[in-house]
Amino acid sequence: MTEIIHDIFGPGSNIKGRIFRDYVQLAEKISSCKKLGLKIVLTSGAFDLSHIGHSRYIEKAKEQGDILVVGVDSDDKVKGRKGPHRPIVGEEERMEILCHCRHVDMIFLKQVKESKWRFIKTVRPDVLITSQREYKRKDLDDLNEYCGKVILLKSQATTSTTAKIRRILIEPANEIKKRLREAVEEVCGFLDDLTGGA
Repeated sequence: MTEIIHDIFGPGSNIKGRIFRDYVQLAEKISSCKKLGLKIVLTSGAFDLSHIGHSRYIEKAKEQGDILVVGVDSDDKVKGRKGPHRPIVGEEERMEILCHCRHVDMIFLKQVKESKWRFIKTVRPDVLITSQREYKRKDLDDLNEYCGKVILLKSQATTSTTAKIRRILIEPANEIKKRLREAVEEVCGFLDDLTGGA
C-alpha cells in the first residue's frame, strides 16, 4: 500500500510509478486503490499535440472521483484511427506530458491488437468518462456491465488537434502560394517589358 502513496500521491511527475504497460500490474494497482475505498475514474484518448481542450477534459474527468486513470493510444493505434502522419507527438512524450498534469494519477498505454474493451474490463471503473462521439448508443448500454456509470463529456474547447495541425500546415502554404503568385506575376511583367507585350 505504501508504494501507491509514493507512486500516485508522491511529489513530482514520478513517470516510472505512474505509467503502466502491463495489464497485471495495472489490475494490482487498481485493486489496491479500491481496497482503500478510492473512487476510480477512467478515460482515454490520443492526447496528441496537447491543447487546452485536453486539459479541461482531464480536469472534468477528475472531478468525478479520487483516482483518474488515463488510457493513451499507442502510436500504431493513433495511426490506424487518424492516418499515417499521426501522431505528431510520440507515445512516450504524450504519456510523460500527462504525468505532469496534476489531475492524472495513472496512465496506461493502449495497443492496437487488444481485445474489445480490455482496458475498461480490467479497470472496471466507478465512472467511465468518454466523449460524445466515441461510442454508439448500444455500446454505452453494454459498457454499463463493466462501469458504475458512463458519463458523456462534450468537447471542452472549440479547437482540436486536427484543426491545429491544419492551421500549422495551411497558413504557411497559403503564404507560400501568395508569394509564388506574386513572383510569377513579376517575372511575367518583366518578360512582357522585354518583349514589348508580344
